[in-house]
Amino acid sequence: MLFADVVAASNTATATRSRLAKTQAVASALRSAGSEEAATVAAYLSGVLPQRRVGVSWRGLSSLPTPADSPVATVAEVDQALTALSEVSGAGSGALRAAAVGTLFGGLTAAEQDFLRALVTGQVRQGALDGVMQAAIAAAADVPEAAVRRAVMLAGHAGPVARAALEGGTAALAQIGLEVGRPLRPMLAASTPDVAAAWDQVASQDGAFVDGKLDGIRLQAHRDGNDVRLFTRSLDDITDRLPEVVEAVLELPVRRLVTDGEAIALDERGRPRPFQETASRTMSSVGVTELRERIPVTPFFFDLLHLDGEDLLDAPAHERLDRLGTLVPARWLVPRVRATSAEEAQQFFQRLVADGHEGVVVKSTTAAYAAGRRGAGWVKVKPRHTLDLVVLAVEWGSGRRRGFLSNIHLGARDPHSGGFVMLGKTFKGMTDEMLQWQTTRFLQLETSRSGHVVHLRPEQVVEVAFDGIQTSSRYPGGMALRFARVLRYRDDKTAEEADTVDTLTALRT
Repeated sequence: MLFADVVAASNTATATRSRLAKTQAVASALRSAGSEEAATVAAYLSGVLPQRRVGVSWRGLSSLPTPADSPVATVAEVDQALTALSEVSGAGSGALRAAAVGTLFGGLTAAEQDFLRALVTGQVRQGALDGVMQAAIAAAADVPEAAVRRAVMLAGHAGPVARAALEGGTAALAQIGLEVGRPLRPMLAASTPDVAAAWDQVASQDGAFVDGKLDGIRLQAHRDGNDVRLFTRSLDDITDRLPEVVEAVLELPVRRLVTDGEAIALDERGRPRPFQETASRTMSSVGVTELRERIPVTPFFFDLLHLDGEDLLDAPAHERLDRLGTLVPARWLVPRVRATSAEEAQQFFQRLVADGHEGVVVKSTTAAYAAGRRGAGWVKVKPRHTLDLVVLAVEWGSGRRRGFLSNIHLGARDPHSGGFVMLGKTFKGMTDEMLQWQTTRFLQLETSRSGHVVHLRPEQVVEVAFDGIQTSSRYPGGMALRFARVLRYRDDKTAEEADTVDTLTALRT
């Protein structure tokens, strides 16, 4: 299959707002690819690389060779070249990588170069990537979409699911299950503004579990004998960066398990340290020993998905959590109560917030683990309005902030167009350390400048607090945040996970 056919399918999907038309374009490309190349094509049209990273930044792709006149590169050739690129390392690797980039991109047309550059830098925007891909796989293979959705949740990525569906249909999808050592997509929580609303959504006659919402790194731990692997919510392997968590998992009296939890840095009083300190433990495997001594993290497990050969995803929450409680020492369990009333849940919420934590997650006692979705069985509550938005541009500061990039432009994700809608600006809440960090970070993301404004690739997620949403004719979405202030930068989230304009519309009403 020609790489140009993948680019054409992406362009067709991008050009329409119709979800059905997007699905049809992607499904047609998958059928053309066949089972042999379906995994690669599904990955490309999902906006991800099978290799995850290839060691090339936006700057490394800022100057490309003259494009080819006509398309000749195949999907297989592009994939092989990217794999070779990802394996370049050692002395002289910079020059070798630049030469490989030149060879690869020199064989592509202008349209192919544009798409591959966006793919490598994580900027493929064609609207509802994940949902469209799952519907397209179902259409291409003539299988139930529910079967595809569950398989993707368990496999973590769409590529292997597309191959299985086209090879063996529904029967092949049914063979995709939880696999110890392979990360699955984590269950996510819906949100409400207060505990009472959360209680009304999930509580039953048996009450509800109320977990502390910790300001740490979401962590999925897999153990198979003496082999432990740790994965983030984005399914990145960070095992070598958290040796103390590996040691904790190895202390548990099991042979095989999969657990869900958080890792967080605590101070000497047991209160959470700033999130940036916890996040620093996931950024690089260099200097782990020093970081561990300076910023140790503690695991807190809150769910059990597999235990010694038994999958527990579909077991009711009370069973999973009872078994977790008998397996994991109390010091490594997330703070939790089984409340019998909204008042009891509210008291626990107030206690957790007083202890410096983010809030609580109210959980149904009977819900299964809905991997990869915002299941109705989990509802989070924070003591303030917060959103995870994307920084679209940033302005050079003045006065005390002269020389630093300061005022950031905030954007919410538009799930319909695949782009972002600006909601305002803010420079509030930024510490001196944050200003220094973001100046370095945003210059790495720069795409262009206009006066004192530096325009960025939409990659950096920022969590902001705000007091309300007001009507505004100044911004394209007709809305603006009131008194927005920066809480932290979210390096653990991608732009695809940012909050949407639909979320803001719902909050506004």
